[in-house]
This record gives sequence, C-alpha cells and structure tokens, in this order.
Amino acid sequence: MNNPYTHLTIFDREKIYLWSSQKISLREIARRLNRSASTISRELRRNQKNGAYSPIIAQTKYEKHKTNCGRNQCLSNPKLWQQVRHLFVDLQWSPEQISNRLKLEKQELQISYNTIYRAIYNGVFEREKLNHGNRGLIRSLRHKGKTRHTKGHYETRGKIPISHTIYERPKAAYQRSEIGHWEADTVAGKTGGSCLVTLTDRKSRYLLAGKINKKKSEFVKSKILELFKTVEQCKVKTITPDRGKEFSKHPEITKMIGVPFYFPDPHAPWQRGTNENTNGLIREYLPKKESMDEISDETIIKYIDKINLRPKKVLGWKTPYEVFFNTALHLT
Repeated sequence: MNNPYTHLTIFDREKIYLWSSQKISLREIARRLNRSASTISRELRRNQKNGAYSPIIAQTKYEKHKTNCGRNQCLSNPKLWQQVRHLFVDLQWSPEQISNRLKLEKQELQISYNTIYRAIYNGVFEREKLNHGNRGLIRSLRHKGKTRHTKGHYETRGKIPISHTIYERPKAAYQRSEIGHWEADTVAGKTGGSCLVTLTDRKSRYLLAGKINKKKSEFVKSKILELFKTVEQCKVKTITPDRGKEFSKHPEITKMIGVPFYFPDPHAPWQRGTNENTNGLIREYLPKKESMDEISDETIIKYIDKINLRPKKVLGWKTPYEVFFNTALHLT
C-alpha cells in the first residue's frame, strides 16, 4: 500500500538516483519505495542539475522548505513584540484593533489578529511563568459577555415624563450621518456613591464622561452641561438618554442649551447601543460595585482618552477622536 503521509528521506533519494540511472521504470521505483508513481515523477522533475537527478539538491531544497513551513514567527521580532504588547496590555486595544491599525498606518511590521490571539493564549506576552490556574493576560481579552435581564423582569426605577420618543428623532441621528447626536447614561460605582455621566456621539463614537458624587438628577444635569461646554455648540444636536429618573431634569437642560431629548422604549437598551457598548469599555477600568469615590478626575480623563484613542472597525480603524475632530493621528 502506498504511504503518502511521510516525506522522502535522503536514503530514499539515493535509491531513486541509483535506480533511475539504471533505467528502472517510475512505477517500479514507486513500488520498491511504497510510494505513488506521481511522487517519484515530481521528485525527479523538480530536482535535476544539468538534466540529471541530484539527491543532494533534492534534500537541500526539502530542508529549506521545511524551515519555512508553518506560520511565520513574526513576534520573535523584539520591536513588534514590544509594540503589540504595549497596545494590548497598556492601552487595552483588541487584537483586531492592533492588526488593522498597523495596516491602516502602513507600518513596516504587520501582524494578523489571529496571530495575536494565538500569542495571547500561548503566553507569548507573559513576562513571568504563570502558576497553575492563572490565565494571565487571557483575562484581558474583551469577550466577557454582558448580563441581561431575564424574561419578565420588571423595571423598578422611577418613571419620568418624556418630551419626545426615539421615533421622533431626526433622520440624521438614525443614519449616523452627522456629528452631534448623543446617547447618554450613567455608569454606577458602589451603591450610593460616586458614578459617571457618559455621553457618546453616535457617528464618531466619541466619549465624554465625568464623575458626580451621587446619582441624582441635579448632579447629572450639571455634569451634562459641563461636558458639552468642552465641544463646539454645533456638535450638540440631540440627546438620547435612558429612562432613569436621574435624567428627570432634561427639560431644564433643553431650556438652557436648546437641545431636545429623545427617549427610547422601556427595557430597550439596544436602542442606545452605542452608549451601552462604550459603557462596557469603561467597565474594564471601573468594575461594577467598586467604589469610584477615591478615583481622581485626572484618572477618569486618562481612561476616557484611552477609549477615544482606540481604533474601531466600524470607523475603518480610525479612532473616535480622529472622526469627531476630523484629524489624523500617528498612534503606533
């Protein structure tokens, strides 16, 4: 029976050289070596010197090709290893963001996101040997899933009067065709303590956020007005918050800055998906139920900057900052 699953050895090649020089047929050589006739034919055709088969040339070619087999160990390059590790560990970029941003910037050193994932799971970026059960940097990957309410869950938060429904929102807000249509929410820390007010632009995914001492409507109103002072007035056209009572002072905000609020359906967080997804990124730095009281405003700004300077697939691997301010940065 022919054995196509093992490579020819130098001894096989010496025999092929000897028998072929004796004018033994290809089929007979194949039978003696337990190979297919096509294998012997290819071997002779590919490895000739001056019209004659050379076992040395054949073996040299084979060994060279063998060293090139498998995936290219590009992370053995110290410069690329350091660059990718910095973006993943220090800046919390995903493997896909890293790979495609390097491509967008036409960097000399390129790497696929699958290679980065394999490296993470194989411990390539670990600086120390892991103890049993310690998954190391694998825990830094962002596919943790998000808890959703079960069917039949009843919302217990207070209801507030709304000015407009999400179905009345301008067409440009639905289509994400222009800057200035914002989604709003709060990111809670320890119950009863400090929390964040977050605002995310639907088109650019640019994030504004700031800490307040309590999840109270007066604090939320003041923080929204403060955050919007940091951007041009023409870049604030609509606001879509959730229906929490912390947004009950929305009529006062509209009166002060002339921006209407549009409210989604009850129990429909997907209608504010941009802000929900961004809040998930914030949770990497500010886990649920952990106090925010001692976290400084400078630290909060640092976290927000990291999120705004991450490239996004939906933005063609540009960053929210670049899209919002219509500029280009060199990040890698």
